[in-house]
Amino acid sequence: MESYLSSLFGLSGKKVLITGGTRGIGRGLVTALASAGADIILLARDPDSTAVRGMTSIIESCGRKYYIYPCDLSDRARLLSIVPEITRDGHEIDIFVHCGGLQHRSPAEDFPDVNWDEIIGVNLTARFQLSRELGKLWLNTSLRSPENPASVQGKKKIVFIASATTYSASTEIPAYVSSKGALGQLTKAFNNEWMAKGSNVNAIAPGYISTELTTALRDGSEKEKNLMARIPAARWGLPSDLAGAIIHLCGKSSDYVGGEIHAVDGGFLGR
Repeated sequence: MESYLSSLFGLSGKKVLITGGTRGIGRGLVTALASAGADIILLARDPDSTAVRGMTSIIESCGRKYYIYPCDLSDRARLLSIVPEITRDGHEIDIFVHCGGLQHRSPAEDFPDVNWDEIIGVNLTARFQLSRELGKLWLNTSLRSPENPASVQGKKKIVFIASATTYSASTEIPAYVSSKGALGQLTKAFNNEWMAKGSNVNAIAPGYISTELTTALRDGSEKEKNLMARIPAARWGLPSDLAGAIIHLCGKSSDYVGGEIHAVDGGFLGR
């Protein structure tokens, strides 16, 4: 039984490329992926930061290898060069998890253009560009078998970190919710073209998770109390609550899953 379960949910021998993997949700995802047996390729804006050093210690404690590449997600030239650089170093990327993202709170009527452009660029355009470059690489490695599509589906995996706001917009974060709404369609668009060719594309839509990004909401105010009243689980989510979803969508158990936006929200969207 353990061998069967390991074949479905284990990630031994896989290399995962991940953005935003040193804090909050991303930190929890890396911990889960390394615990499941994957080696980790981290894209980090500051490879020498305390957050990166802390994350590499966790990966090492899981007995896995890690590789760090400096990359600012707002730097288009760097984004377009990173996949070729990683492959030149001899790494075969099996899974791509895009978690990196930005947030800015401001009433819609006062929302600055500079923040809009920055958030859309990092949260949406960077995902498109990195995935496109990986798609080019993967589609050129003869994964496709027209005679037996089942033999290639799930060979490569992309998992975007979307949001409950992909479905349910909030207030004072128009750029963020726009990027996450568009990300839902990007997930489906990529998967429609690539699943039969060996690359499954899915997303996780976290609900309200306790991280640095949600600090402003966790203030004990009436607004927070009203929010908690809308969550059937009656608590903030934790990054570790996403572990099962990420391992499933990166593992063999999801080989016939594509274009799915999997909510992990404590029941929020069903309210």
